Amino acid sequence: MNENRGMKNMDQTSNNQNESDEIKMSRGSVDANEGSLGSGKKKSRFGIGVLVGIVIGAVIITGVWGAAKVVSAVFFKGNFATESTSRSDMEHKLDRLNALIEKYYLYEDEIDKDALVEGIYSGYAGALGDPYTEYYDEQEAKELFETTNGEFFGIGASMSKQLGTDEITIVNVYEDSPADKAGLKSGDILYKVDEHETAGYELDTVVSWIKGEKGTSVVLHVLRDGKEVEVTAVRDKIEVQTVAYEMKEDQIGYIAVSEFDSVTYHQFETALEDLEKQGMKGLVIDLRNNPGGNFDTVTDMLKLLLPEGVIVSTKDKEGNVEEVTCDGANEFDKPLAVLVNQYSASASEIFSGAVQDYGIGEIVGMTTYGKGVVQQLMDLGDGTCLKMTIAEYYTPNGRSINGKGVEPDVEVEYEYDENNPEADTQLEKALEVVKDQNK
Repeated sequence: MNENRGMKNMDQTSNNQNESDEIKMSRGSVDANEGSLGSGKKKSRFGIGVLVGIVIGAVIITGVWGAAKVVSAVFFKGNFATESTSRSDMEHKLDRLNALIEKYYLYEDEIDKDALVEGIYSGYAGALGDPYTEYYDEQEAKELFETTNGEFFGIGASMSKQLGTDEITIVNVYEDSPADKAGLKSGDILYKVDEHETAGYELDTVVSWIKGEKGTSVVLHVLRDGKEVEVTAVRDKIEVQTVAYEMKEDQIGYIAVSEFDSVTYHQFETALEDLEKQGMKGLVIDLRNNPGGNFDTVTDMLKLLLPEGVIVSTKDKEGNVEEVTCDGANEFDKPLAVLVNQYSASASEIFSGAVQDYGIGEIVGMTTYGKGVVQQLMDLGDGTCLKMTIAEYYTPNGRSINGKGVEPDVEVEYEYDENNPEADTQLEKALEVVKDQNK
């Protein structure tokens, strides 16, 4: 966001590709890379997409390598078992692979057997060829649930690491957070966490050291104005601020939504109510770079704006159609513009597509990403999970945006002005659109 001065509930962000906080990883949640904290792995940023529910499942595991001939009975139910890939064939091939590795592999002593097992599951899901279906190991699953819930245990600070250096800088300290109470400051340079020197470590790893159990302490060693400062913070529940808002000129409200987490609905509702109390005459909702999130969250938010009717419909593999509807009790009656760009995806497209179909506002910016499918989290019963595509969604008028995106009513590219880096051509156009509707 370029115009963030005076905003409420807004995390300061950076354009640095390695930026991270204690939950959002290397932000990124549509498909730039998003780092999995502490694991060193990368998951697709757009993989957050639209998530619905959690399904409990069971995985049957029997040993590979004494601890591990991993074959799940679930994998071979129904049509998954073919003449060429029966369960016994798979077991035989695994045995053969194991025997060859044990006999010939040069670095056998360095093998991480757990990683091999996890690789089987990950490869199985990956072989579907669907960029949005992914297997998550236990650590990745924990981080995914934290991300979609919008809550975690940490200290409430975001940080970035400059590309090509080991320097980690505190970018933002959340108001009234443990970090704030402990005296951590924006601009502090972090060089040690407890007894861990940060030099040589990825940002995700450093962030994993800072997160921890509620009520436990973490000591941050920082450089401030060239002096070494020690800050001790007590970890607590942190609610990620996904909504920022302020009143612009001419009483035009501005709400930026960075993602659709479980906490986002309440934050959005609070922003709307506060702006209304301030005498808002029009509204710009900024969904640029918003990768999506929780299905229920985005539909609940739209119920604060839309007239009576269908919000979105989904169709599964059997052709079953489900509709989410709105009673129109809170229909928004002021000029409205929704800002989007090529990185607005999934739930952002549900939002902008519905606003466009009902004609209650104009879409400004660039054509969106085009992720028109829904994923469900499948709990595998051992702390791991599968995120799997289960349905395609359609806008109120029945449009599929998958692979197409939502085209703006007013197309405008973002133009960076090095002489005025705070300038935002897209936001300026959206404000102009709302002003014109007020005339």
